[in-house]
Amino acid sequence: MLEQLGDELKKTLRRWTESMVGKDLRARIEKVGRRENEFGVDPFGFDLQYALAAMAPFVWLYKQYFRVQTFNIDRVPPGRVLLVSNHSGQLPLDGAMIAVAMLTEAPRPRVVRSMVEKWVQTLPYVSTFMARAGQIVGTPENCRRLLEAEEAILVFPEGVRGLGKTWGQRYRLQDFGLGFMRLALETKTPIAPVAVIGAEEQAPSLANLKPLAKILGFPYVPLTPTVIPLPLPSRYRIYFGEPMVFSGRADDEDAELDKKVATVKATIQSMIDEGLKARTHVFR
Repeated sequence: MLEQLGDELKKTLRRWTESMVGKDLRARIEKVGRRENEFGVDPFGFDLQYALAAMAPFVWLYKQYFRVQTFNIDRVPPGRVLLVSNHSGQLPLDGAMIAVAMLTEAPRPRVVRSMVEKWVQTLPYVSTFMARAGQIVGTPENCRRLLEAEEAILVFPEGVRGLGKTWGQRYRLQDFGLGFMRLALETKTPIAPVAVIGAEEQAPSLANLKPLAKILGFPYVPLTPTVIPLPLPSRYRIYFGEPMVFSGRADDEDAELDKKVATVKATIQSMIDEGLKARTHVFR
């Protein structure tokens, strides 16, 4: 009985997704490369039909709530690619909006695989949901295997440092890790820089309640105007930059990798600054 109700719910959600995206959704899905086994999932547990149902609320957020605008999404190259973006907003809705854009608006529709923090997988029911929706723990081995399969991986080099930024740090990139650059060099993968404008205002953090975060075992607990990080309807603008290709060795010294990472970071910061200049209103 419960299984039957679950199947009906998934069908209803898939129809909702199709009604919002349009009649061409099925045609776009057919263009997405799929590596399913007899159980309908790929080697990492991704289930496209499940994802189409699960993404329905995010498509609604994309189209109706955040009213996302994308710019130069056609710049994302085919084949393996690392989408490297700024991160903010307390809740990782920026990643969800990039994923919806790539599946519904890109000339070459792509399923975006996001790297999630290890602690996320400890949350009840979350690990299965994440796997079925295509998101995996961001280990080097997982990333390497996905890129060898010509997948698109979304990376937030700021990590939780970016997601939990306070209001005074908005639109200022935090330190980037080096891991994504080592991976790009090892697998000869182009980097597509992405700048998200609007996520900083969705749930402004006035302070990080560190003592409470320590008790709960969370990386941060934000104090927001709405008490909990309930997102406000700020308008999202997502900018895609020209692909960047780097040469060198994955095992180069950190100092050498730092120069390459600094180039990516400066490019994204410049895209953010230009996006902020072009924006005339946070909510329109």
